[in-house]
Amino acid sequence: MEKAETLRDPFAHLAGDLDGLRENSRLRSLAPQTGIDFSSNDYLGLADSARLKAAAESAIARGVPVGSGGSRLLRGNHLEHEKLEAEAAAFFGCESTLFMASGYAANSALLSTLPQRGDIIFFDELIHASAHEGMRFARAETRAIAHNDVDAFADALAGWRGDHAQGTPWIAVETLYSMDGDRAPLEHLLALADRYDAVLYADDAHATGVWGDGGRGLASILDGRENTIVLRTCGKALGCEGALLSGPRIMRDHLVNRARNFIFSTAPSPLMAACVREALSSVADGPHRREELARLVDYAGKRLAPFGVALTGSQIMPLVLGGEARTMTVAKTLQARGFDIRGIRPPTVPHGSSRLRISLTLNVEREEVDALAGALEEIIS
Repeated sequence: MEKAETLRDPFAHLAGDLDGLRENSRLRSLAPQTGIDFSSNDYLGLADSARLKAAAESAIARGVPVGSGGSRLLRGNHLEHEKLEAEAAAFFGCESTLFMASGYAANSALLSTLPQRGDIIFFDELIHASAHEGMRFARAETRAIAHNDVDAFADALAGWRGDHAQGTPWIAVETLYSMDGDRAPLEHLLALADRYDAVLYADDAHATGVWGDGGRGLASILDGRENTIVLRTCGKALGCEGALLSGPRIMRDHLVNRARNFIFSTAPSPLMAACVREALSSVADGPHRREELARLVDYAGKRLAPFGVALTGSQIMPLVLGGEARTMTVAKTLQARGFDIRGIRPPTVPHGSSRLRISLTLNVEREEVDALAGALEEIIS
């Protein structure tokens, strides 16, 4: 009998790709949660809170299912989804909201669906990867604008309109940038949107629940307007999962009918929708968590600034070290000392700006900030 011919390995090229990542110290892997939390986005400490656990138990007791069983256009639409969307619209003061499985799904769905041929999306160069994913499939033209540069946005809009373009320009930004901790000049961008008949689309992921009037986020000044849409994630300060797109009713109706990753995805868990409702209620009940976090941010800024940590005025405080190797060495040293701090490198951040992303949450105490300051003093100095 002839020996069977050896089959070609169909995944050999993938192994080569992983080897390349390993050689450049960029191979990622999953690890359990360890150390003091200076890396999560659980800003208000709600994810493991007794209140959200009780909300989940209550929802199960009254018969809310864990799974949805299908897409929302089939049998997956549950009363908990609709209650959440109605309560969120009332809380944020907008005409409608749409609950989706994640901020990534919401960002990619909106930008790939709503802007049409003949439109253009002017986006901040530091906008999140999920926005880039949506724009990759967008019908509209896209153009990057220098970070937080209002004049550059204005010039781009004026130039595009000056070429007699008849479509709708879109301005896409984050309100609070996840790697830099700085804020978008929303009021100036809103004025540009009004002047040039543009739509202002703001990703409020890292501000919702923490900043703005009543914890409604930095984008609260945009709600209720016909030319603005806001993305609010539920997996950061709200301590849950999913995302809410907030805006005019036509936004919701069009996404329900045209957004492929809404139409062809299993609906988010109704149980999670019930938990998000409770998280919004927690934010609406009062400012005590936000005020406690603001005091911690102020304290941490004073303690960590001497070692190069940026004073951003937000709960995200980067320590830009520049080189990738040094950044990862410092991160590993801090992790070995019990601090969960991650090194961030290109392509997540621009080349030459590798950093430690220090995130302040209510999962840490001032004494732990003091301990981090002591460790940085030894390592950085």
